[in-house]
Parts: sequence; C-alpha cells; structure tokens
Amino acid sequence: MSTIDQDAAWAAFERRDRTQDGAFVVAVRTTGIYCKPSCPARHPRRDNVSFLADGAAARAAGYRACLRCKPDDVARDSRAVAEAIALIAAAEEPVGLAALAARVGYAPHHFQRLFTRATGVSPAAYARALRAGRAADALQQADRVTDAIYDAGYGAASRFYADGARRLGMAPSVWARGGAGATIRWTQVATSLGPLLVAATDKGLCRVAFDEDAAALAARFPRAEIAPGDTALAGLAAAVVALVETPGRDAALPLDVRGTAFQEAVWQALKTIPAGETRSYAELAALAGQPGAVRAAGTACGSNPLAVVVPCHRVTRSDGGLGGYAYGVERKRALLAREGG
Repeated sequence: MSTIDQDAAWAAFERRDRTQDGAFVVAVRTTGIYCKPSCPARHPRRDNVSFLADGAAARAAGYRACLRCKPDDVARDSRAVAEAIALIAAAEEPVGLAALAARVGYAPHHFQRLFTRATGVSPAAYARALRAGRAADALQQADRVTDAIYDAGYGAASRFYADGARRLGMAPSVWARGGAGATIRWTQVATSLGPLLVAATDKGLCRVAFDEDAAALAARFPRAEIAPGDTALAGLAAAVVALVETPGRDAALPLDVRGTAFQEAVWQALKTIPAGETRSYAELAALAGQPGAVRAAGTACGSNPLAVVVPCHRVTRSDGGLGGYAYGVERKRALLAREGG
C-alpha cells in the first residue's frame, strides 16, 4: 500500500474533495473520530489530524466512525456502483432505475445521485453509452447494420437511431464501412512542443495528436474523405494551440470521439481534472466508476484520441512519478509545468 501524502490529503480535506472519498480517512485525535475527506463538519486544527488508509486502519488505532459523514458508507457506495455497472453490462434488456437500485440495496432517487456522482452520468445514460459502444464494435464487423444493432442489445432499430447514431457522430452505415462517405478535415499546426495534428468532422474534433500528419489520419480512418482544413477548423485549431501554450481554463470545444463505455467514462473523468491539478490512475479509475480498474484506466488514457483537449497528461502514478504518455514523458512534464501541476 502506498504512503499517503499528508500535505496533499490535508489540502483535499480542506476543500472537502468528494473525489478523494474512499482514498483515505481523516483521523481527529481530539475527538477520537474518523471522517471521509468531504465531511461537512467544521475542520479541526491541522496538528490534530492524521490521515489513514481506511476505516479498518482507523478503528485499529482506536478511532470510531463519524456519525455525520459516515465514512464507512463510502466503500459500500463504491461496491454498489461497481455492482450496478456489472448488472448493466450483463443485462440483455435495459434495467430500470428502481430494479437496479433494489438489487444493490438503495432507494432509487438516492442511488441515481450516487451513481451519477461516481461516473458522471446516470445509470440510464451509462447503459445507452454501453449499448452504443457495442454497436460501434459490431458495426465494424457485421455485414448488415440491422444485425449489428440487435447484436448490441437494442430491442428495435428505431431505438438505436434515436440515441446511438447521435452518439457515434457518423451514420451507422458509414461507420460500418470504416467511415466511407464521411469527411474529416485536418491541419497541422506548430506549437512549442512540436507539430500538432488537429482534425474534425462536422460534429467536432475527432483527432488531436503530436507528430501525426494526414497519412496517419488516413490510416486511422481508412475510408473517410481526408480534406484540408477550412475556416471553422482554423478556429478550433487556434483554441487547441492555446491549451498547449497558455493553459488555464479548459475550453468547451465540440468533440466527435467514440470508444467503449468505460473509455468514454475515463475520458469524461479526465475533463473534470482542473488545470494545475493531477490525479493518480487509481483516483481516475474511481472517478470513472470502477475503482478496481486501475490498469484499464491507464489503457484508456493511452487510447485518448484528443491530446491536451482531454487532459490525460494530468494523470500520474500514486507514488508521484509521471507515468507514461503517448507523446513522450518530456511533453507531459512540460504541459504539467505550464499548468503549475
């Protein structure tokens, strides 16, 4: 088990950081209780506080759980979300909120908030993303679009066209043909960290990558029409360059990316990390709703199609090391230095 950074833990406790609930507990010597980091109670003095790995460690040291924030419920909540995700993934038909909440032992309205806080989306939205992700995979392999739609778990083609097609960006038949008929515009812009490819469909950015060019883009989308950028893309490219050169508040740029449900949950979690801050791979997995999927979270970072825009460079190892980066550790170090992270 890695050593807890006491200063970082205190900073998280001071800001009542919900994303750190479950990462450690706060032991208060003057009261003999332990709390979760987001506890709403008045904060004790720093010199009366220590940070322990979990409730078991705190109880072994003689502390009792806070009755206000109920820190031991955090582990139960995480298990419930993980169980719900497994149930959604295994179900052949959509599972309603009431049935899902009953299976994991929570009231529906409470579990809706809990699941949304943990994953960034509601259970229904998570299920839709999962089905659409399966459809994306099936569309690349199936001979007929309708076969792929039913294989992905849609009860009717109309349901897929209602939400799946919108999520994919391209029409299902186009996706099945590897992007045939879709137009992707591209440009390569100069940055202080090297040349940067910026590419977009009419829906939004689909690829941002250092050291790639039109040939690499064509290999990634072999049947799409790869065309030079226009005025609209120039505006997007300028905004992306600004993220590299003068990072600060991240821009709300239109995106057209797709992945598995878990990959998209990770990418969404990455966008919640403010400039100047970092999260560990374990924290990222928890933010994505699967605390045990640390290695998978790292893999999802590696498959991130939008460098800098989806800030996978803000994820580091639990021991403080930089960890990997698809475009080189030196670029990662430079980006973090510019952000003050």
